[in-house]
Amino acid sequence: SIVPVLYPKLSSIPLIQFFCCKHTNETFRLSIILKSLLKIENNRMRLFLLVGFAVVIGQSATSYALSLNRRQYLLKTAAAPIALTSTAIPSAQAANPKSRTDGYKIQHTEREWAYILSGSQYNILRQGGTERQKSSILNTFTTANAGTYTCAGCNTVLFASQDKFSSGTGWPSFSTAQAGVEVEDLDPVRAALDGREVRCSTCGGHLGDLFNDGWIYRGTSAATTGKRYCIDGAALIFKPEGGGEDVFGDEPPPNKEIRYEQSMYRN
Repeated sequence: SIVPVLYPKLSSIPLIQFFCCKHTNETFRLSIILKSLLKIENNRMRLFLLVGFAVVIGQSATSYALSLNRRQYLLKTAAAPIALTSTAIPSAQAANPKSRTDGYKIQHTEREWAYILSGSQYNILRQGGTERQKSSILNTFTTANAGTYTCAGCNTVLFASQDKFSSGTGWPSFSTAQAGVEVEDLDPVRAALDGREVRCSTCGGHLGDLFNDGWIYRGTSAATTGKRYCIDGAALIFKPEGGGEDVFGDEPPPNKEIRYEQSMYRN
C-alpha cells in the first residue's frame, strides 16, 4: 500500500494492476512488485523501497507461508478440472480463530442456523465459505440500485448502495462499511498481504474480506477510501430504497448456476 504513495509512477505500470487481485498467486504478486521496484530510475528511491520491501517480506514470511486465503483457494480450484458438481476438499486451518457465536448479540445453535438459512447462506455465514465469482445477482447491482445491503442472517444493515462499485473481481465490492460490519484485528503486514476477515457485528456471520487496494480502482469511491470490501453476495439481502421486494444475494444472475465448495479459507 505504501508503494503508490512513495512513488506514484508505479501505479501507472500495467503489471502493478495485478497487485492484490483476488485470484492471483501470492508469489507471483510479490515478484511483480519486485520487478516494478527494479524499474525505478532514481537509485536512492529504488534502494529505499527495496530495503523496505525486504523488511516487510522478512517479518511476514512465516505466517504468510502458512496461511491459505481465498485467492490461493480460487487459483487451485481454477486449475483443477471443471466438474459439474461440487467436490469435497478438506478445510484448511482457520485464519481467524475467533468464535462466530461467543460475544455476539444474536446466537443460535448450528442446527437452528441450518434451519433458518438457505444452504448457500449457511455455507458462507456460518462456515466461512466462498461463493464462485459472478455467481450472485448482487454482483450485477450498481449505485443506480438505491437501497441498503443487510445481513442475510439477522438483517443488520451492513453496506449502502452509494458505496458499491464495480471491482471486476466477480464479487460485490464496497468502498465503505456501515457500523454493523466488524473487521478482523490483524497486524498491518498480514493485513496488507492477506486482507482481513469481515463479519456481521450482530450475529458473527462471515461476509468476506477487506483489502487495502482501493487505490487501484481509479474513478471509483474506493480510490478515495483506499479500501475494498470484497463480499460474498449470498451473505447479503438487498432492501430497495422506498420499499419493494427484497433481493436475496444467494440468487444467481439470469441463466447462471451457483456451485459452492467447502471452505478452505475459513473454518
